[in-house]
Amino acid sequence: MEIVTAAIENYLIRVTPQEDPILKEMEARARETNFPIVGPLVGRLLYQFVKLTGSHRVLELGSGFGYSAYWFGQALGDSGELILTELLEENLALAKDSLERGKISSRARFYQGDALEILEDLEGQFDIIFNDVDKHQYPEVFKRATPRLRSGGLLISDNVLWQGKVVEGQPDERTRGILEYNRLIFESSEFFSSIIPIRDGISVSLKS
Repeated sequence: MEIVTAAIENYLIRVTPQEDPILKEMEARARETNFPIVGPLVGRLLYQFVKLTGSHRVLELGSGFGYSAYWFGQALGDSGELILTELLEENLALAKDSLERGKISSRARFYQGDALEILEDLEGQFDIIFNDVDKHQYPEVFKRATPRLRSGGLLISDNVLWQGKVVEGQPDERTRGILEYNRLIFESSEFFSSIIPIRDGISVSLKS
């Protein structure tokens, strides 16, 4: 199921300026390998969220080969801290390479392994936590990420409309995880949440 019609999405991409050669390269890699990335429309939102909130410390739970991290890193500036977590060594190596060539790696820290386990070992609070782990883990992300966000911080999750599967019958394990996560963010008194129906659905939850 299309979340946004192909014609509208193609129009938005056409009118969105994209001049960074490294981002273009990463987008091409995603197309060639059929690797899911947030894409430029969501990437620009992530950049804006950093600037709008004055964020200095961003944690990614599930970084892939670093596409969303690249957008976060650009927005943070040299004084910021960006933490990437990724299960696969080859993806993390690609992320390091891209961020190094984009002169962003000085503000980045790279951790290989299970994102939720890494979160438990990290210290302090974060301004933004971006969640893109396996979908059945989303409710656990909510539980563990909530106390690690500062007041006024953002919990952002990708794929919360899950190709429209959230409105279909007989959900599988991953869809059930997303449905439960969406319930949690809207019922929690600690967050004011919205879902933006672009790409595959992005949730943005502001912690009180």
